[in-house]
Amino acid sequence: MSNNPGQSGDDEWVKSSALYREFVAEREEIMKHKWIESEKAQHDVGFERALTDWILKHRGKWRKTRHAQPGQQ
Repeated sequence: MSNNPGQSGDDEWVKSSALYREFVAEREEIMKHKWIESEKAQHDVGFERALTDWILKHRGKWRKTRHAQPGQQ
């Protein structure tokens, strides 16, 4: 792997990896949760608070549901 960030071959390999896809899907859920909680609180709750709250309240169920769907592992 090259240290040159302009090489798209490395980017494509990373983006097609299962680990990266899982990270992106989880981040999208956290951002949705952040938006919902910020709306409830009527102010931006911040990423760290949303992340911690989502992990404690939703991550386990989200992962079970996601991995039960075909093609998600």
